[in-house]
Amino acid sequence: MRLFTPEAMREADRRAVALGHPSLLLMEAAGRGVAGWLLRWFSEKVVVLAGKGNNGGDGLVAARWLAHWGRAVEVYAPEGQEGDAGVARRALEAHGLEVRPLSDWRPEARTVVVDALFGTGLRGPLEGPYAVLVERLNASGLPVVSVDLPSGLPYAPHVRAHLTVALAGLKHEHLFYPHRAACGRIVLEPLGMPRAALEDPSLPEVLHHGLMRTLLPRRPGDAHKGSVGRVLVAGGHRNYTGAPSLAALGAYRAGAGLVTVAYPEGCEVRPPLEAVRLPLAGWSAAGLQGVRAEAAAVGMGAGEGGVEAALAVLGLGCPAVLDADALQPRVLQAYLEAGVPAVLTPHPGEAGRLLGWASSEVARRPLEAARLLAERYPSLVVVLKGGPTVLAWVPEKGAVRQAVNPTGNPAMATGGMGDVLAGVIAAFLAAGLPAWDAARLGVYLHGMAGDAVGRVGLLAHEVADALPEAAARLRMGRVADFWEAGAWARPGSRRTAAGFPARRAR
Repeated sequence: MRLFTPEAMREADRRAVALGHPSLLLMEAAGRGVAGWLLRWFSEKVVVLAGKGNNGGDGLVAARWLAHWGRAVEVYAPEGQEGDAGVARRALEAHGLEVRPLSDWRPEARTVVVDALFGTGLRGPLEGPYAVLVERLNASGLPVVSVDLPSGLPYAPHVRAHLTVALAGLKHEHLFYPHRAACGRIVLEPLGMPRAALEDPSLPEVLHHGLMRTLLPRRPGDAHKGSVGRVLVAGGHRNYTGAPSLAALGAYRAGAGLVTVAYPEGCEVRPPLEAVRLPLAGWSAAGLQGVRAEAAAVGMGAGEGGVEAALAVLGLGCPAVLDADALQPRVLQAYLEAGVPAVLTPHPGEAGRLLGWASSEVARRPLEAARLLAERYPSLVVVLKGGPTVLAWVPEKGAVRQAVNPTGNPAMATGGMGDVLAGVIAAFLAAGLPAWDAARLGVYLHGMAGDAVGRVGLLAHEVADALPEAAARLRMGRVADFWEAGAWARPGSRRTAAGFPARRAR
């Protein structure tokens, strides 16, 4: 699955038509799909607010199907629909439904409103009557179902939806905050588009459970601690003693057989009881020569020793996760020149330091920031942590690859989460996964574990402890991504006051 920009979605529509799939069929599938979600989750009268374009046409088709299925429905739309939207309006009127002017709509209790005013084609903020209409809709307190995107996004004002039915594919606004907050709950309506029309390798991949399940390492029956992946964790400083311990815990919980924790002498680092302790008088390759490891995680809490720790680990020649204080240009260039596989795990502040950007700019443009870092350090995998986490990688031969992780939640915004993630990715590297696969699986499973216990007050070690159960659920296929029907309560489930079902406990 790919993440679409408005331009990419229009190009996909054009490819579908060129392949022989008429655009009118796409509109029909969209409208019928929206109507189906309304029937599943709402019993109130439906009011459709439709615009002139294709998004409005989708809403008009939805109104026709709702009326056909016996649901009370009112339609408000301006004159002037053309093309497929004009066909949809004429078909609606052929069923005897009256289309009233948008200016006539007034909020009415016990109704659910379908927002089909504008989709992905906006060129600027809403103004005049449309801006007034959107503000009136938001102030009404009525449940709102938006078609594809809440009208007005990515600008302000925009509709604040309770449910958004994404059409054909997910868009940036469905995944990236602050716009994702305006979408409410999100479901994906595939529309039955030809697969070839949607597949575009230049677009970011959206990680999903079907793919991630295939990446989980298999543990043979004759496994022992030395055969399933040994991880070296190198970090720690007199003021940051918890970080390497959390990384070690993350590695163990993700399946590592043996973890060695190296740290400066005199630091009160307390690794998990199962870990091998390796206090060092100073960071050097010689001090690590006795370590047997298939992968390393380095930099967590290392302070000013981060560079020396990373360069010492480089002497082992094993794949590494470079985190926190190891994220320095000198270190990254050394790993690049040595040809050692590495995964970089910066947060926006660290990425901003490497790029010369403000952290706020990195947070605002994460895909671009991750891509630029990957292009600056080709062959190294970039994991830019955030909400959501994005990944980028430039293979030795080929164009940049990007991915967006849909798992995780704001409760994970606490200290130590990144340390656990570094250990998780290192465990998958030690198990033999290539760096790109280890990074993708690591961020996905880490987010899954956070979702399993997601509550404000969540601690990093709790996420680590939830990893085995998350992996077991993923392996057995007992998980659905947030945009899938199975991720939410089924029809007939208890509904919230907002008019849609509560999320099912997982």
